[in-house]
Amino acid sequence: MLSVSRDEAKPSGLKGILYQAEDIFCIFSLVILAFLPLAEAVTRIFFRTGIPASSGFLSHFLLLAGLVAGMICTRNNNHLSIALVQFISDEKKKKLAVFNNLVSACVAAIITWSSVLFVKIGLDGSMIGFISNRVFAIVIPVSFGIIAIRFARRSALTGWKIIFPVLALVFGTALSFPAIATIIWGFDKPDAVFYTIDRFYLFSQYARVPVTVLLVIAALAGTPLFIIIGALSLHLLFGLGIGIDSVATDIHSALTDNTFIAIPLFAITGFFLSESKAGARLVEAFRSLLGWMPGGVILASVAICAFFTSFTGGSGITILALGGILYTILREHIKYSEKTSIGFLTSAGSIGLLFPPSLPLILVGTTMQVNVFHMFIAGILPGITLVLAIVIFGVVISLRTKIPVEKFDGRKALVAVKNSIFEMLLPVFLIVSFLRAGLSLAELGAFAVIYVFIVEVLIHRDIKLGEVKNVLIKAVPIIGGVLLILAMSRAFSSYIVFSQAAVNIANWMQDTITSRFVFLLLLNIFLLVVGCFMDIFSAILVVLPLIAPLAQVYGIDPIHLGIIFIINLEVGYITPPAGINLFLASYRFKKPFIVICRYVVPFLFIQLTTVFIVTYVPWLSTVLVDLIR
Repeated sequence: MLSVSRDEAKPSGLKGILYQAEDIFCIFSLVILAFLPLAEAVTRIFFRTGIPASSGFLSHFLLLAGLVAGMICTRNNNHLSIALVQFISDEKKKKLAVFNNLVSACVAAIITWSSVLFVKIGLDGSMIGFISNRVFAIVIPVSFGIIAIRFARRSALTGWKIIFPVLALVFGTALSFPAIATIIWGFDKPDAVFYTIDRFYLFSQYARVPVTVLLVIAALAGTPLFIIIGALSLHLLFGLGIGIDSVATDIHSALTDNTFIAIPLFAITGFFLSESKAGARLVEAFRSLLGWMPGGVILASVAICAFFTSFTGGSGITILALGGILYTILREHIKYSEKTSIGFLTSAGSIGLLFPPSLPLILVGTTMQVNVFHMFIAGILPGITLVLAIVIFGVVISLRTKIPVEKFDGRKALVAVKNSIFEMLLPVFLIVSFLRAGLSLAELGAFAVIYVFIVEVLIHRDIKLGEVKNVLIKAVPIIGGVLLILAMSRAFSSYIVFSQAAVNIANWMQDTITSRFVFLLLLNIFLLVVGCFMDIFSAILVVLPLIAPLAQVYGIDPIHLGIIFIINLEVGYITPPAGINLFLASYRFKKPFIVICRYVVPFLFIQLTTVFIVTYVPWLSTVLVDLIR
């Protein structure tokens, strides 16, 4: 989950200038990512030329945006982490925070030195347009150096204890000796230096298990996941005799991959929608259109939640943005019980992750190297199945409790649809742009950003021009958090490949579990647990690469596996005792956590039933894809 933001008070002086410079530079990079793909598409379609070197500039501005966003995440304590620390006292949280920051400072220092080595020997100095790739790559050691210092400062130790954050940075530098030695002497090192580096390799081999256990404990204690994955990658790859600069190589490779450009773009699209009054307009439109049916308002609410979640990619935003207005309609206007209203809204907050252009679908496609548009198509029928299950349950409740329906008012419905027509047409425009204009995923993301900017800022004027910066900054935790984990996961994937860990595990499971049915059952249970404790982005980037080779052994289609993965994590959001939607609903509706859990149980049962249907009926996930292949 996202760690709770504890923004520092607005600083003054030099620090304030540096913070503003970071924000401006990050926003500038995001604006380039939004406008350049659209300009490329326009010049290609109408003038048949395109923009020279646009692909290279795009990928390297993604590198800049991701790393600067990571710096801002560190500054504001917004990094993604595992949520177990929420169960302990505030006093223990403070102590764990010191430990987590010291570990993070040490690891970030190692990555800094490995990045310096990568910039020196890992690049050929080729030109991106008129700029050397080394100019772009220098941001890697600079950003991780700043991240290391910020983690050290975040330990907030004073007096004689200030020595601990200093020691964390020094220790990280000491562990980087193999990289520093290569920076100084190159590959012609003195014998004593070669001998010392050999000792480092031996230590990594012998300490593989204890260091891994320590890092797992640190992860459970709340250390940012990108730090944990990065540390594991550094340690395990070095133990295989691979230089630590390989991690920096993978960071650069991941953050200059054009397939990931859509991630920040659709995240920005979601925040423009959530920060505007788009939700209220859509609620009124669907209510006026469907309120005359038994359970019609339930159907309208599900449709709104699915729409919002498909663009924001995280159900927490849906609950916080729409929970209040939808609860007022269900509870006070339509007279559903408190139990039904809160239980429904808590569970509906995660519906929509299977519909395009959901960020989890994009991440699954890129992580498993599956066509992202095939993932979009594959999620439609399972998503509709989940929506129908909730709607049918809502209709049954409405009929049993004799909930009155609203009289259909054609004029009111026409006005409501007119007010929300631009938001309702966004998915249509995206689909048509892909099918008719052949836009790439990055170009679709750019189109979505420009479209919602025009609609929410210039047409509806829900967001003032001066507030656009704040909207973009609010998207930074998702952008920076996800891209840093993605970069570190690329390095961890290298370890999996070099060590043949996935092959060995797959062979063991094939010998131990012979039934495909049993494997899928265990996979469902495992993913539900994962969905409780990890946000969906982290789970996809960390867990999916480990699961994919195992599923291949049992003949599970990669697209079907991706859908199983997402729908389980959706339901994990509302699975006690740690589903994140349960905590957000407790906060939003001001009800005790245990009460929220009790309210959500009937809806959880319905969603679990749907999970098993989607899992054991692969046809739902693959039939539409087979039609377009």
